[in-house]
Amino acid sequence: MTISVVGHSNPDTDSVTSAIALAALMNAQGQDAKATMQSSADDLNPESKMVLDRFGMAAPEMIDDAAGKQIALVDFSDIAQGPANLSDAEVVAIVDHHKIGDVTTNNPILFRAEPVGCTGTVLNKMFKEAGVAIPKDVAGGMLAAILSDTVNFKSPTCTEADKAAVAELKGVAGVEDTEELFMDMLKAKSSVDGVPAKDLLFRDYKDFDMNGNKVGIGQLELATLDQVADIRADLMGAMEEVKADGRHSVLLMLTDVVKEGTDLVVLSDDPALVEKAFGGKLENSSMWVEGMMSRKKQTVPNLQNAFGC
Repeated sequence: MTISVVGHSNPDTDSVTSAIALAALMNAQGQDAKATMQSSADDLNPESKMVLDRFGMAAPEMIDDAAGKQIALVDFSDIAQGPANLSDAEVVAIVDHHKIGDVTTNNPILFRAEPVGCTGTVLNKMFKEAGVAIPKDVAGGMLAAILSDTVNFKSPTCTEADKAAVAELKGVAGVEDTEELFMDMLKAKSSVDGVPAKDLLFRDYKDFDMNGNKVGIGQLELATLDQVADIRADLMGAMEEVKADGRHSVLLMLTDVVKEGTDLVVLSDDPALVEKAFGGKLENSSMWVEGMMSRKKQTVPNLQNAFGC
């Protein structure tokens, strides 16, 4: 049976390129694997589309039902972030850089999770340990994912291992200027013109269970907050619609990559709890949080503490 390698829902560049990379590694080691994703190629975010095109990679095929399949997970290990019926699949491997989620297995599997900034960094180690050369296009995708996830090394999630992986992968991928690559990616990622507000909210969005409360957190990385000045009301409307679908809170991180901080937009059943989590005061449903760059390391843990998780 072919192993379907898949990343989390609302796939980002790490999720997509890590599926491609792990499938390539598995195939090189004699397994039958294919890269998949929980999105159609047309619905991929602009940055991921740009990266695939830049390095000449085909988009993974879409998977929407995991029942009866052999599945390898990349960039997540939470059932809620997987394809439908993941509990009815046989999970055979997990490679990740997040907290360990609630996926369970009946048999021992390859499980590799490291406290680094990107799954691509973990996979770079795995290729080296296996003695398998990384194809040039795959190296380019992994390189781009690390730059994206670490916000060009500005995120607090970034480690020395991420920087070392970039130094190695840029040579394999034939990329001389990673600053130029990152800026091209940022231009694609931060493009909002003509994009429906709900699509922007879901461009990089995850739901979390916080002590029995469903909390949604989206993030838009921007070159300047001025890019969304004229559509804030539309974004709030999209958040209200999503919150009405059974969520305690919906947060949208409008992250200014240049200023290195986030305008945190909040809709919540308990705004005071969110204010306490970040030590700030909401004005017109938002607050500026200096230095906030990472959902994983700065936003989610603070909320989990506030919710008593």
